[in-house]
Amino acid sequence: MSKSLTYADAGVDIDKANNFVGMIKNIVKKTPRSGVMSDIGGFGGLFSLNTGMYKRPVLVSSTDGVGTKLKIAFMMDKHDTVGIDLVAMCVNDIAVQGAKPLFFLDYLAVGKLETKKAVDIINGIADGCCQANCALIGGETAEMPDMYAPGEYDLAGFTVGIVDNDKIVDGSEISVGHSLIGIGSSGLHSNGFSLVRKICFDVLKMKIDDHVPDFGKSLGEELLTPTRIYSETIRNLIRDIPVHGLAHITGGGIMDNIVRVIPDACDVVIQSNSWEIPPVFQFLKQAGNISDEEMFRTFNNGIGMIAVVPEKAVDEMALRLKALDEKCYLIGGIVERKQHNPRIQWI
Repeated sequence: MSKSLTYADAGVDIDKANNFVGMIKNIVKKTPRSGVMSDIGGFGGLFSLNTGMYKRPVLVSSTDGVGTKLKIAFMMDKHDTVGIDLVAMCVNDIAVQGAKPLFFLDYLAVGKLETKKAVDIINGIADGCCQANCALIGGETAEMPDMYAPGEYDLAGFTVGIVDNDKIVDGSEISVGHSLIGIGSSGLHSNGFSLVRKICFDVLKMKIDDHVPDFGKSLGEELLTPTRIYSETIRNLIRDIPVHGLAHITGGGIMDNIVRVIPDACDVVIQSNSWEIPPVFQFLKQAGNISDEEMFRTFNNGIGMIAVVPEKAVDEMALRLKALDEKCYLIGGIVERKQHNPRIQWI
């Protein structure tokens, strides 16, 4: 008689997965717990929606991933920071509408579950949730043999937040004369890594542990710098400063993202030399012979978030951001739209 096969024979270890859930329960409990009504391990996460402080509560949701930045984590065999990137890409997207993130869920897909690596990943996600002041309420770890190269995995994240209907930041109050405040990024964040890898590893033939004097650290350390999480900063700003528009500078860069929040009657003027561009972007531009337009459509170039405020609020905004340990720059303004001109004018 032939051997009686099991799921483990096919590469899926249910016992290891169950043990992993037990291991990460204490990690998850470190994230903010207000509203959470269930522990991980159930079929669904329960969250009590206390809307007492909201007159007309609106839920805001977002989903995203880390992209090919994960390839850098694989090369470095360092997995405790990509979870921060995952949380950041989601919570920053709802922050631009004025929403407070309530909870977060993750999806970790692997070919073979490696417990230590997976725990490192969840630790990073929990770290990001703590920075964003939201609860890690649950997730899914899917072991799928033959779907991924050995040692590789993929990550997706999902967040739900809340904002009062009257406090939604939607750009509708933006008008001619408003100013653009750029909030500094921590580096590349989680965008453009397919081009980054092509330049660094195909063109320059670099190794991940090569020291780069301009960075003051190794290539891998620079590339794995986590995405900055802005949700608490944004909540602080919109509490009592008239922020009329916000743009998260991700894929598409400044070129594509700022126009998403600007009314049709307006154009944007950006002063291209008004902020300090971090060395990593200058390094990539030179090494890849990248045009200015391509740089600003692919990377954040040192600006992770843009706030649109009335001119009278600029000084207060700058003081507040500096107090919050954020780099900030007056990078441009809003002008009347000229139909024959591009939406963004660089000066």
